[in-house]
Amino acid sequence: MLVIVRGGRLWAPNRPRPEEARPVATVEPIDQTETPSTLRNHIARALRQQILAGRYKPGDRLNESQIAREFNTSRIPVREALSHLQEQGLVMNLERRGMFVMQLSETEVQQINSLRIILEAEAMKLARAHMTPDVRAQLEALVDQMEHWEGPLAEAADLDRRFHQLIWRTAGNPWLERMLDQLTIALFAHKTLEHVSREMRQWRLNHHRELLDVVTGGSTDPRLALLTHLRMAYSNPERFSSLALADG
Repeated sequence: MLVIVRGGRLWAPNRPRPEEARPVATVEPIDQTETPSTLRNHIARALRQQILAGRYKPGDRLNESQIAREFNTSRIPVREALSHLQEQGLVMNLERRGMFVMQLSETEVQQINSLRIILEAEAMKLARAHMTPDVRAQLEALVDQMEHWEGPLAEAADLDRRFHQLIWRTAGNPWLERMLDQLTIALFAHKTLEHVSREMRQWRLNHHRELLDVVTGGSTDPRLALLTHLRMAYSNPERFSSLALADG
C-alpha cells in the first residue's frame, strides 16, 4: 500500500485489515544499561526478524504499547525502532492511525515497476559506460553470493538490493541513484515479505547474472533485459509503461 500526500495530508488507497490476535512473541531480554541507540537497534532488529518470519503480516498494525510490554521497556525506543524500520521500507506510518507493516496492492507494484524500468534502464546504460574493474569485481562477487545463497531470508533480500544499488551508484548521477533508491524501498520490502519457497527465491536470485552481462559490456538493450528480469518476480511489471502500449 502506498501512502500518498494529498493536500498536505497522508492518504492510503487501501485500508489495512484490523489487527488479528496473535500469540505473544518470545523476545530476547533487554539489558537496561544499554544506550538509547543500542536499545533502539535491538528492538528494530527483533521486529525486523518477526516481520520477515511472518509473525506480523503486510497490513498488520504495530502497536507501540504492546511491543513495549513485550520488550519490557518504554514506548520511546519502540517508536524510534519503528521509525528506523520505516526508513528501511518495512513499515509505513498512516496519519492518526499508527504504524503498519508495509503493504502494496498489485496495481501499485506495477506502477512502481513501470517507473523503475525507465530509470533503472538508464542507470544500467550509464553504469556500462562507467564500468571499472573494481566495480565489475564487486558485482561478480554479489552474483556469486546470490547463486550460492543458503542463508536467512533477510540475507537474500540484502544481496539483491546491494547488487542493484551498486549499478545505480556506478551510473554516476546521484540524483538518479537517489530517485531509484527512494522509489524501490517499498517495492523491495514488499517482495521481501512475500512468503515463497526457498527454491523460488533461489531461482529469482540466480537470474542476476544476465543483468551483470548487460552492464559489463553486453549488447542487449538494458530496458529489455530489466523487463525480463522483473518478469521473474512480478506479473506484468510493464503494465503502466510505454512498453505495454508497444505490445498492444
